[in-house]
Amino acid sequence: MILIPKIPNRGSTSWKFSTTKILQSVVLVCIILYFGKTLFIPLSFSLLISFILYPVCKWMEQKGISKAIAILIAIVMVLFIFSGIFYLLFLQINEFSNEWVPFKIKLLEALSQISMYTSEHFGITGDEQLTFLKNTVNNSGKETFSILKTILYSLSGYAFLLFIIPVFTALILYHRKMLVQVLYQIFPSDRKKAVHEVLIETIHAYYNFIKGMALVYLIVGLLNSIGLAIIGIPHPFLFGFIASILTFIPYIGIIISSLLPIAISWITFNSVWYPLSVILIFSIVQILEAYVIFPIAVGSRLKINTLVIIIMITAGGILWGAAGMILFIPFISIIKLIAERTESLKTLALLLSDGIYKKENP
Repeated sequence: MILIPKIPNRGSTSWKFSTTKILQSVVLVCIILYFGKTLFIPLSFSLLISFILYPVCKWMEQKGISKAIAILIAIVMVLFIFSGIFYLLFLQINEFSNEWVPFKIKLLEALSQISMYTSEHFGITGDEQLTFLKNTVNNSGKETFSILKTILYSLSGYAFLLFIIPVFTALILYHRKMLVQVLYQIFPSDRKKAVHEVLIETIHAYYNFIKGMALVYLIVGLLNSIGLAIIGIPHPFLFGFIASILTFIPYIGIIISSLLPIAISWITFNSVWYPLSVILIFSIVQILEAYVIFPIAVGSRLKINTLVIIIMITAGGILWGAAGMILFIPFISIIKLIAERTESLKTLALLLSDGIYKKENP
């Protein structure tokens, strides 16, 4: 009788063990990212900006400009661009304030018509409606205070980011050689070439990310403008592209940019359906931007498949809010670059690729 040795199930124990380790690592990373977002968000934005400004600083340094002056000029250029965006925001608020008086008249007329309609069709008198409004306002006082506290907290957070991000960026650019040397020391000497390649390609990946974002804003601006032009809103391209640019400011930008076309449409056409149409157009375009335009335009340039892009946008929104929806995309591109150069992570590189991934020769 020939005894055939039993082949152990190689997949059961080791696979379960590795899966447990992977899940533990994912949970640990998510916890660290969530509770450390106050530090990691500005640091990540600074790293992103420093990668973008590095070629500019290097070019100026080659022209004989000192490192500190080159960094200062590059950061001032970025601040100038952001100042232009906030200036557009200020113009929107100023234009809306000029339209406030006729807008208020239209609002009071609409409220009066709603009150009359409610009285005629539901039998609720004006006094009863007024009493209901007073009770609603009184009961919502605490909620309004809570909302104001949240808004003030958000504004203070934005002020902190506006201060700390340029500081982090300048320090990263100034100490970049030291940081790179530290990175080389962390990995074995035989991996130095691979680390250098990942750094260079990361800079190119961020550059492609910015080009993809510019394409996103262009497409969103065109869609906004076409939608506004179809319903007959005056100056559709002006409002459409201002709304596209201001979407860079999470939540607040799109709200502010929609106020003026909403007010003008109501005043011009004397109908509530036009403002509702403006809101509908901006909402549809924002949904398309988040889940279709952004993944395709940015993902194709980073050579990451659309499914992974959408997953990372969702995960970034859960962990870091609007900032995470922007930052997690370049993060996954860096992970893909590392996975492509690590033999044990080739499967992950294939999973993240856009379907044109080719296994490199060792």
